[in-house]
Amino acid sequence: MEKAIRDFENHMEFVRNLSPHTRRNYSADLRQFREFLKSTGKDGIDIDHMVIRAFLGSLYRRKVKKITISRKIAALRAFFKYLLREGRVKNNPAEMVQAPQADKYLPAFLPVDEMFSLLGVKFKPDALGLRDRAVIELLYSSGIRVSELTGLNMDDIDFMRYLMKVRGKGRKERIVPVGDPALVAVKDYLERRGELAKKEVGNYTEKPLFISRIGTRLTPRSVGRIVDKYVGMSGINRKIGPHALRHTFATHLMDAGADLRVIQELLGHESLSTTQKYTSVSVNRLMEVYDNAHPKARGG
Repeated sequence: MEKAIRDFENHMEFVRNLSPHTRRNYSADLRQFREFLKSTGKDGIDIDHMVIRAFLGSLYRRKVKKITISRKIAALRAFFKYLLREGRVKNNPAEMVQAPQADKYLPAFLPVDEMFSLLGVKFKPDALGLRDRAVIELLYSSGIRVSELTGLNMDDIDFMRYLMKVRGKGRKERIVPVGDPALVAVKDYLERRGELAKKEVGNYTEKPLFISRIGTRLTPRSVGRIVDKYVGMSGINRKIGPHALRHTFATHLMDAGADLRVIQELLGHESLSTTQKYTSVSVNRLMEVYDNAHPKARGG
């Protein structure tokens, strides 16, 4: 099975153009499945759906989250679909296994006052401080994914037209607007970026927009540490990661009356149903404001 997995990894990268994040997860999921097979005395690709059900049963017993189990099923379906297309198996056993109903999930976000507190933190006026401010401003202003932010290159921002070219999932490109405060923050950072670029390493064919203190392209993990640092400085007493800024962007647009399909386009969602979760967040927020503000809300 290991050779089949390696072949599929090449297929994911060079044919399907899946993101590094998805490729890592799918590879880990498939190797976990292979280890399960080996524990049952099997290690081939000629299996039936009952084997996959047994694998899922082992995950349920370990109380693995439903959303994680659903991803593992997706990985197995994609893997066996590839093998079926290549003529290496006679059917796709994962197609006969139903994914669990995912628990309802409402994304974490910052209300406007907390978001402004985060943006109002005192950033150091050096190259790293200006970079950090630009990172946070851009995440909130555009709602892009962390992987999209770290994938930005120097020529991806059109300062004249307030637009930015983003490479999303599957390397699909889209154009998103950028607000003036974020553009100002990026310009301020670019004036000092050269101090970090002196150490720039790697043979880049394209110049990364955001670089680290040692001159390498900023990683999603580094962005997580940046956001975590300034959330702590802002006095927000809960864990807020960079993806929450994307949720905050979408929720604030929804609260302001933006059309759901416009938000879908800005976020780069394939399906409108993915964007609709922000409707629930917005309604919950609406009811909270109503309960706190309306004189008759509590029977007064």
